[in-house]
Amino acid sequence: MLYIVWGLFVLAAAAARIHAVRKTKRQEQLINAWPKAEATVTGSRAGWTSGAGNASRSRRYWPTYQFTGPDGVLHLGESEVSYIQRPVPGSVLKVAYNPADPGQSFQVDHPSRQVLGCLIPIFAVFAVASFWFIGVFPLS
Repeated sequence: MLYIVWGLFVLAAAAARIHAVRKTKRQEQLINAWPKAEATVTGSRAGWTSGAGNASRSRRYWPTYQFTGPDGVLHLGESEVSYIQRPVPGSVLKVAYNPADPGQSFQVDHPSRQVLGCLIPIFAVFAVASFWFIGVFPLS
């Protein structure tokens, strides 16, 4: 029974990683294809990291920004890229916007493929170690 739970956990974690990689790849393709504009930071939304694993929770800031689209209309957005320091209002960010709907935009700061790539070996080591742990310390 414990091996079934372990297998389901491994499948769920692998599916979550695949979803994250696909989302990141799609977002990078959109950023590369869309026109770019300079946006002005208007403020930020504060939040906390999850503190997953042994990491301690830390305060993070997601910049809010505004930019003028090709139609001369002012558009607002919020970055998906978080910062340790509160962004300074008035500073400039580069954003890519959807030409069909300039209200949809992303900060031109590609999500780190290195971090996603590092997840594979880390997860593999965790999966092997947990499988070994189940065999060494059975419940019965």
